[in-house]
Amino acid sequence: MKHRCSKPAVRLAVLPLGIAAALVPFASLAQSQPDVRSLDRIEVTGSRIKRADVEGAVPVTVIDRAAIDASGHVSVADVLRDTTFASFGNFSPRSGSSAQGVSDVNLRGIGSDRTLVLVDGRRAPYAPSLGSNADLNTIPMAAVERIEVLSDGASALYGSDAIGGVVNIILRRDFDGAELRIGRGSPDVAGGDTEEGSILFGTSGERGNLMFGASYNARGIVFTRDQLGGGTRGSSPYGNNFYFESATSPGEEGDAGGALPGYACKDPNFWMNGRNCVYDYNAVAANEASIKNKALFARGTLQVNDAVSLYSTASYSHASSFGRYAPTPGVLYVAENSPNDPVPGDGLGAFIYHRYAAAGNRDNYIDNTVLDLGVGMDWQVNDRLSIDAGVRRSDARLRDQGRGYIVTALAEAAAADGRYNLRDPFGNPDEVIKGFTTTTSREGKFVIDELYANASLDLFDMAGGRSAVAFGLESRSEDYADTYDSLSEAGAVAGSSGNSAAGSRRVQAAFAEWLLPVMEGFDFTLAARYDRYSDYGGDLSPKLSLRWQPLPNLTLRGSAGKGFRAPNLNSIHAKRSFSAEHVQDYRSCLAVGYSSAECGGDANNDGIADGPVSKDVSYQVDTWSSGNPALGSEHSRQYSLGLAWDPLDWLNLTLDYYHIRIDDRIRLIEYQELVEFDNHGLPLPAGTSVERRANGSIREINTAYANEGDLSTRGLDLNLRGRFDGGGWGRLESWLQVARVLEFKVTDGATVKDRLGWAAAPEMRGSLRNIWSHGDWSVNWNVNYIGDQRNPGAKPTFGFLAGDPGTHVGSYVTHDLALTYKAPWNAGITLGANNVGNRYPQLVETDGRPWNFNLYNAYGRILYLRYTQKF
Repeated sequence: MKHRCSKPAVRLAVLPLGIAAALVPFASLAQSQPDVRSLDRIEVTGSRIKRADVEGAVPVTVIDRAAIDASGHVSVADVLRDTTFASFGNFSPRSGSSAQGVSDVNLRGIGSDRTLVLVDGRRAPYAPSLGSNADLNTIPMAAVERIEVLSDGASALYGSDAIGGVVNIILRRDFDGAELRIGRGSPDVAGGDTEEGSILFGTSGERGNLMFGASYNARGIVFTRDQLGGGTRGSSPYGNNFYFESATSPGEEGDAGGALPGYACKDPNFWMNGRNCVYDYNAVAANEASIKNKALFARGTLQVNDAVSLYSTASYSHASSFGRYAPTPGVLYVAENSPNDPVPGDGLGAFIYHRYAAAGNRDNYIDNTVLDLGVGMDWQVNDRLSIDAGVRRSDARLRDQGRGYIVTALAEAAAADGRYNLRDPFGNPDEVIKGFTTTTSREGKFVIDELYANASLDLFDMAGGRSAVAFGLESRSEDYADTYDSLSEAGAVAGSSGNSAAGSRRVQAAFAEWLLPVMEGFDFTLAARYDRYSDYGGDLSPKLSLRWQPLPNLTLRGSAGKGFRAPNLNSIHAKRSFSAEHVQDYRSCLAVGYSSAECGGDANNDGIADGPVSKDVSYQVDTWSSGNPALGSEHSRQYSLGLAWDPLDWLNLTLDYYHIRIDDRIRLIEYQELVEFDNHGLPLPAGTSVERRANGSIREINTAYANEGDLSTRGLDLNLRGRFDGGGWGRLESWLQVARVLEFKVTDGATVKDRLGWAAAPEMRGSLRNIWSHGDWSVNWNVNYIGDQRNPGAKPTFGFLAGDPGTHVGSYVTHDLALTYKAPWNAGITLGANNVGNRYPQLVETDGRPWNFNLYNAYGRILYLRYTQKF
């Protein structure tokens, strides 16, 4: 079922060989005459100045509608998961997460909150459950014309959170007629089936155009037991175990007592692990939450006269998600002589680590809605000056209902007087269990009101062409709230994570961009943007871009700039919230019943594991996180160098180098990182702590957002595009993308680590897209490549990144195939298979999951059928 391709020669050759094989038979048939094009002046992502150049001073990659359809995916999020610029993967809907229904994009691996997502050049709505970045699941796939990825920092033009780059999703505009599309997909695993459907109507004429439509896409829930690694029994200590109350510190935990006396540990999904009664959460929980998106959208343009046009956009999207987590875990205190006291007569109470399985699973139902409205005006004042101005409102809302949660105080009271029998949980009356079970609720919003005015002005002629300037003003208000029910907010509900946060701010910005074509084939652009936040202050982001065309078919380019990112509202205002996270800690591992060897060994008896723990070892600890009102901004410096070369009429090549450095980065300190700090006796950042019991095991971990550490990354991006006309053989289009990360250094505390090549940080990603068409038939063959991951040297002092740095993860290659037929009745029929080889990821635990959910999926082969009818 699994195939590993890890030899260096194979790893480096697999993609270039693929495109080389495609080029050879068609090279002699390529058209010899040049492609004569009359270029209109247009505005592309990365510049506010309209130009006619094919290649600009900054690298922009376009994923057009043909490439989107050829991917076989049903959502924008899935398309962007395959992009090579998402170096270390993107977040996708997963059960049990406070961001369960959200998908994001994370360019360069430096954080999705440092990637700016635009829709038609304007900032996409933020997800209320995060308060820091856009939710791609709320963008209807059927409305998308193309996706432009600016892989260079763009803070000087678009805003402070564009450090990693910009993803600009361009919606359809000029659409004539009607189109109906339906499709279904079925993966090899149980669950995860996909559905898609859309209908579009459009008309255009001399006075304007109008397009409107409706769409639906969905992916089903996938339960852990049905997926890769789901057969391994989970072993949460929150089963039915107890700690004695400390004899010297009443009210605190003392020595571990093991399984609760009198409980046979034979209820469904409970089992004995050494002397502890643990719970197999894999038997009932879901790995991946379901997601369904329903959307309505419209766009229209009215040409008032030759100089003025009005435009408007409107969309409504409703994304719903269902996720299931294992029954609630919790800690109950029972006093001496309680009917549930595990050792009556010893003069001590006890703390029971209990799983409320008799109360049922924790089920969460999420509804994310986005209403986005905008109107604007384009005014061509004269031959030199054009103005674009408008107003926009995006209103994102969240509703979250959770069933099967436990009110700790009520459960403790029922256990204290014996109404709830801990030794026979499933034998308790329903009214007793319902007496301490609750339904949680959560409501959120992120509302943005925006005014903008941009102008482009041709100034004067220079030796290389006409100098032009673009400038503009923007003003937006942000109103954010993420409100939990009062019991959850007070920490009275066991098994729930997250807490309320709310805040508002006004952001005002001014920017300018000046193009100076100093000689034929050489120009440079100066740009700067000033952003001022009402709750933080202001900063300037300057940028210089150079473009030199020494030959008609060769363009050299480069840029350098500075940026900053202000703290987002969530990281400032988030209240203290609970979750039970997985960590690796030798002393805690021993305390829950595993052997020294399973916990990694400790030959020097320092309480720190000598090596990685067994893959079957898994345990949770109580964890808390909070915001920080004293956060400052982080600052970035970046530069890029590149070239665009058309060596042959049928071949285009671009190669770009980038370097990004972030100082005083804003981050939520990782729980595992704090454990390692504590184990090695290093000071913990302010607002964080690791609290241990008398036996050395972890009682709880507290973390917070902080300005802590630096990050530096650099790498290369290669693009090769080939277009071949084979006459009677048909037409072939090939596109090879390779992204090679050369460095990814992170400073944590006083330690600098190059995480590149560690588990979850591959050095290389690649893709090869081939479309062969002949008459009414076309074939798509896509290859997706994720490089291997290993620690090239000795094991570092700290293993902060999820997954052990010494673990080798083999390279990963999947192939997608699809056949499309254009029927005579103006229809298209596509039959395809993604991951046709039924490849699965390697089982290396990452972030408490059996494999890296950001980089891989474990659906196996996905067969799909799509039908499109045009009228």
